[in-house]
Parts: sequence; structure tokens; C-alpha cells
Amino acid sequence: MDTKALLKKVRKIEIKTRRLSDHLFGGEYHSTFKGRGMTFSEVRQYQYGDDIRAIDWNVTARYNEPFVKIFEEERELTLMLVVDVSGSETFGTKTQLKREILTEIAATLSFSALQNNDKVGLLLFSDQVELFIPPKKGRSHILRIIRELLEFEPKSKRTNIASALEFLLGVLKKKAIVFILSDFMDEGYEKTLRIASKKHDLTGIRVYDPLETVLPKLGIVSMRDAETGSVQWINTRSKSVRNQYEKHYISLVSNYEELFKKNGAGSLSCAVDQSYVKKLLGYFKARI
Repeated sequence: MDTKALLKKVRKIEIKTRRLSDHLFGGEYHSTFKGRGMTFSEVRQYQYGDDIRAIDWNVTARYNEPFVKIFEEERELTLMLVVDVSGSETFGTKTQLKREILTEIAATLSFSALQNNDKVGLLLFSDQVELFIPPKKGRSHILRIIRELLEFEPKSKRTNIASALEFLLGVLKKKAIVFILSDFMDEGYEKTLRIASKKHDLTGIRVYDPLETVLPKLGIVSMRDAETGSVQWINTRSKSVRNQYEKHYISLVSNYEELFKKNGAGSLSCAVDQSYVKKLLGYFKARI
């Protein structure tokens, strides 16, 4: 993609997702994700109804009349986007590819965080960490994240969620809001997910294409694995083959849902032809 085309695409994503974050998600994001606690702001004269436990006795003694301490929520947070860029994310039979939907969701969350003056970081992964951008504030930083989401070409097409979480645990020392955006077509990440969910506020967003859920009855067809590149001839007329495929797919989805729920992490799933806006709003409201 040349620079002019890339900038035009970045601008298009910014206009669409910033509008969503400004009008829909800003307040929901703020309400859903709380600050680290309360920090002292100022003192003022005691008013009827104030909690007597908030009285500042030093100031009260100095002025010979009651003053209370005022606290504000310590709002600054860190949002970390952990985005799958493996080969399976380039699949799409509807209006958009899975990766395009992941990019839009990530951009919407980023602008919601920007609106609340939070830091945003990005981790792109396949079966290895492909790119890590440390959390920072500012519009130019968000636009850089969007450019990488649009343009980045991974070295590998395979998936390893566990390795991404292990890296995250090593680089994020303080608690952060972490969104993992993937199709979760992977296994073996139970242990790292359990550890990560104890340290961070973790949410999984699974984006999938409806055609992935079942194997269509098309006869004998050649199929290429998007991650390994291997090609196999599959007899899709065979009921046992179709059932085996469906069973494996359902087990991956169930594993994802059960693991996140068991470890106290949030999760949602969104098909490429569904409104991720409604899905995110529903998720935020359910958490308040």
C-alpha cells in the first residue's frame, strides 16, 4: 500500500471510529473501567451532610472551624490491545475480512481511551510477538497504532496466544485494561490466561466468519490451511467429515468462553456481518 492510500485509509478509519467513541463509547468506557483509586484533591469547609471521617483535623485546628478533604478518582489507566495478525485473520466471506473488523474495534477502543486521557499500547502477535508499541497518550500515537493495524505484514501465519500473554506479563508491570482481539482458533493458553487475568483487567473479543462454523457440502474440494499453508483434498459430502469439523470448531469456541469465564475475565463474540457497536455497548453496560 503506498503512503497516500495508507493515509487515506487511516483517515477513513479515524473518522468512523472516532465518531463512535465520541458519541457512544466515551461515557461507557469511563464508567466501565475505573481508575486505580482515589487521590487527594483539596480541602473545603465542612457542609451539612459531609462524612465526618473526611474531616482534616490539622486544617480544622488551624482555622478553628471544620474542613473536609476532597478526593477525586485517579483516572489515568493503560489500555493494551493484543491483536492477532495470524493467517486465519485474513479470512472473510462477507463484506469485510476478520482483520478489518479487528482493526475497527481496536481503533474505537483506542479513541475511547484517548477521550479519557488514558495511555494506549499495541501488541501484534502470530505464533510470536510481531510488534510491540509501548503505551503512550495522544492522537498521533493512536494514528500510528491504526497505521500498524492496517499495514503490518507478519513474519508468521501461525497462532500462539500463550506466547503473546507471556510477553505481556513481562512488559506490563502495573495493572492494565487488556483486550485480546482474535478468532481464538488456538489451544494451550490456559495457564498464561489464568495468570494474566489475575494481574490485569482482561477481555477477549472473538471475531469470526459464519462460514467458518460449518463445513459446506460442496463435494470433493481442495482446502488450504491459512496458517500452515498445507493443502488437502476434503470430501465435504461425507457427513462424518462435516461433523468432525463442526465438533472441532465448537470445542475451540467452548474452550475460549469457558476459560475466560472461569478466570473472571470478560468475553464477547462478534461475527463479521454483525454490529460490533451493539456488542461492545452491551458488554460495557453489563459490566457497570
